[in-house]
Amino acid sequence: MRWLVGWSSTSAGTAAPGSAGALDLDGETLHPVGSQLLWGGPDPLWAVGDWRPDEVRVVRADDQNRIAVLGICGASDEELRRGLFTARGGALRHLTAWPGSYTAVVQVGRRVTVCGDLAGARPVFHTPWAGGTAYATAALPLADLVEANLDFGHLAALLAAPDVPAALRDTTPYEGVRRVPPGHALVLRAGAREIAGYDPVTSLAVSAPPADPDHAVDAVRDALVEAVRTRLSAPRHVPDLDPGPVPGMGPAERRARRGMPVPGIGADLSGGPASATLALLAAGLPGRPGTLLGHGAGERLLAVTFNDLAVGGREAELQRAGALAENPRLHHVVVTGGEEILPYADLDGPLTDEPGPSLVTAARHRARLAAGSADHFTGHGARQVLDAHPARLADLLMDRRRRHLVRPVAALARADGSVLVPARVYGAARRLARTPYRAGVEALAERLMRRRFEEPRGAVGASLAALTWAPPGAAARWLTGEALAEVSVLLGAGADRPGAGVQRPGDHRARAALARYAADLRVLEQAVEIRSQRLHAPFLDNQVVRACRALPEALRVRPGARAAILRTVLSGAGVTDLPLGWGVPSHASSAAAARAGLRVSGDALQDLFARPLLADAGLVEARVIRKALRAAAGGSAVPLDGLADLISLELWLHRLLARRGTCWTGTPARSRAVPAGITPRRGALAAGG
Repeated sequence: MRWLVGWSSTSAGTAAPGSAGALDLDGETLHPVGSQLLWGGPDPLWAVGDWRPDEVRVVRADDQNRIAVLGICGASDEELRRGLFTARGGALRHLTAWPGSYTAVVQVGRRVTVCGDLAGARPVFHTPWAGGTAYATAALPLADLVEANLDFGHLAALLAAPDVPAALRDTTPYEGVRRVPPGHALVLRAGAREIAGYDPVTSLAVSAPPADPDHAVDAVRDALVEAVRTRLSAPRHVPDLDPGPVPGMGPAERRARRGMPVPGIGADLSGGPASATLALLAAGLPGRPGTLLGHGAGERLLAVTFNDLAVGGREAELQRAGALAENPRLHHVVVTGGEEILPYADLDGPLTDEPGPSLVTAARHRARLAAGSADHFTGHGARQVLDAHPARLADLLMDRRRRHLVRPVAALARADGSVLVPARVYGAARRLARTPYRAGVEALAERLMRRRFEEPRGAVGASLAALTWAPPGAAARWLTGEALAEVSVLLGAGADRPGAGVQRPGDHRARAALARYAADLRVLEQAVEIRSQRLHAPFLDNQVVRACRALPEALRVRPGARAAILRTVLSGAGVTDLPLGWGVPSHASSAAAARAGLRVSGDALQDLFARPLLADAGLVEARVIRKALRAAAGGSAVPLDGLADLISLELWLHRLLARRGTCWTGTPARSRAVPAGITPRRGALAAGG
């Protein structure tokens, strides 16, 4: 895991870094394990982990005015220098407008600014410490630093209302460690902190004129091409090209056997339009997409397709991938897997910064990515930034653009086969458009207290359930009454926060869904991390997110809008020969794989919940979860997403308790092991002992 960490004191003399970059505070010398000091002084900054040399840049005007950029950033050093001078006046947005995916830290005198991203894939965390503020791009190191306990209220909200910002607020799984919301920056002035927004949101009171659809799609194309080009033009870091002789194997095969990625550029290639778009863009741009060693392929991009042998029904997707891979600049590799990499089949893995439902599928993704390149493109996030959330229908009604509801409602009616669908959908959208934000949050609090959890059926049911300000989580039905009551209280407090309810319902729900997805993708990246490999998700870059948000809502809500937009993007880049059926969405194989995994791993999951830590914390009852697991394995209609949330959180708690050591070094007190368990309901669990 790679992260940066810094600290800002209330006065220049409170703490100062030592000669080796350690922090001397009241006789206690601290520094992060495996760190490199980027700058010292009273506001030191470290980079921790296996950062590549080209991923860490520091540009200085002098010792008190400097900027650090960590990650893939398309700005030149001169552009960074100009950005530093512009930031002296307090401007922030330009620091987030360069191509790529990165975290920017600017120090101007005693003012330190740390910019998060728009999606939430590169978050910033902070906590009070030693009279000042410590910050990092990971929450666990800060929990170690302040020896924080677990925040059980946050864990309950993750299960009961994961898509509701009013429930999650700015908390993390660790007490006292806070998260900077997406689209905001942390500003520290001599230790005093402020959260500042740098990107405007769609106001509830002001209706912006709709953008021209053609120009908006052109902007998405330009942003995607620039995001891909930035990664292709970055200096390539290729460590240990040949890990050593193995009889009968070439260098690429030896690297794969030893869990090392192939040098060069690669991408996922499947029937999905997002990953295929990135693969074709990367292969079509001028330059060197990558060099495959041991295959005699020359300068070709490695395209990886996953063939799930344990779950059928993917023949059409494989055929489309094969047709796309006929591109002479692509080298196609099909990775096969059986029951051993089904969801829930492999419950071992590293401790991630936070819990996330992707933990139950990490082994599945790791098998695919192990065959990928050192720099691997993925289409993650395209659905969240391009598709229309059903709640956007209410936004259209608020703008009195009813005619744009015709196409999406007609598509739902065809899928359901009922003539009553248009009236039901229109009525739900109209109610949402007329419901104040606070009333919507209060309605969720009442649903949780009364345990009203209706399971939506089909596309129409899911759309109707989404036409609300605040939906319950899929796992809420299995929580205890005490946990649900606590989340209800959090909802009431969150609805009263300044700025709550100023957005339109559709825009609000879309931003919340993107933030949740980006947070889980960050967990997935940590869980499947392979040495020397970087996963790239250009759809979550700031410039791409901004371009996608400028798409007119009337364009978004059309059936098949995502595939149509990406087809136009490829056409503008010169790619027009796409196979029949390209872009057809399919989620059936994922659900079938989840059910197969629950069935195959039924005994292991029953053992996991024999004495669950979630029950010790008072969030669930063990017998209720074991009954749900048996029902799901038997094919009953059980919310699979809810089980994934529960199981992944239980796994994460076990890994946290099994952890030894800390992210910091320097004193014997910080090398103690964590306690061996959770005392019932509200026990003190040191998150980083």
